[in-house]
Amino acid sequence: MASSPRLIHGFREIADAYDLLFCDIWGVIHNGHALFPGVAEALTTFRGNGGTVVLVSNAPRPNNAVAPQLDRLGLPREAWDAIVTSGDVTRSHIAAVADKKVFHLGPERDLPLYGGLDIRFAGADEAEVVVCTGLFDDTTETPETYAPMLEAFLARNVPMICANPDLVVDRGGIMIYCAGAIAEAYRAIGGEASICGKPFKPIYDAAFETAAGRRGGPIPHGRTLAIGDSVRTDLAGAAAIGCGALFISGGIHALEAGHGDGEIDAEALAAFLHDKGVVPDAVMPRLIW
Repeated sequence: MASSPRLIHGFREIADAYDLLFCDIWGVIHNGHALFPGVAEALTTFRGNGGTVVLVSNAPRPNNAVAPQLDRLGLPREAWDAIVTSGDVTRSHIAAVADKKVFHLGPERDLPLYGGLDIRFAGADEAEVVVCTGLFDDTTETPETYAPMLEAFLARNVPMICANPDLVVDRGGIMIYCAGAIAEAYRAIGGEASICGKPFKPIYDAAFETAAGRRGGPIPHGRTLAIGDSVRTDLAGAAAIGCGALFISGGIHALEAGHGDGEIDAEALAAFLHDKGVVPDAVMPRLIW
């Protein structure tokens, strides 16, 4: 990576250097309520020029449950080739404990995660393993809400499987907690938590395998670009697998990364990235062509 990030005004400035995109969804494509302007054009144009787009998300649901949401938000199918989620990776972890009683910690909308798996669900007091997809009510609750429950799990040495490593996401301008915040709280008191998704290798292995199937062969990591708004997941994941990274500064780090009103404060951005110890290949406020 370069010693300092390149500030770009359109993805077209660097697109020719890559054959494959691993594009984050929430915070890059939409904010939970609406698509960001220009993102559909950017992805569709890249594909039209011969590139492959795999949407790589920490959504705690299988990919076939994410696609309809994108349809409802108006993202054309021409904008992407495939979707790989942390939910896809989590399913293999759940299958490995199918003989145990499972407590689902998270909203009902995440229940497609278990589709086709033979699971014995149980209450929190009887569970032998916890699968965390998020908070039951992320509009009113915080990780502290679950402190008594986590202490009870710890007392019985109940392991946790976290289906979404994200700590927070921006939902229409409001930061809400995700499953990763619960898992970190559990680890902080000594609990065991297996965390699936970005920035860990299995989700990228799945994404590369999926992309190779679409393109008829493997794609070099050097011709692959990860696009995301999270230092902890997207940028760390890109660095771990040795691919390029495009940081979207208008996402969850907007205030601290010097993003405001569509512009970037270069000095604040440099200080932020230095503090985080990461240097992406390029930075732009939002993904536009």
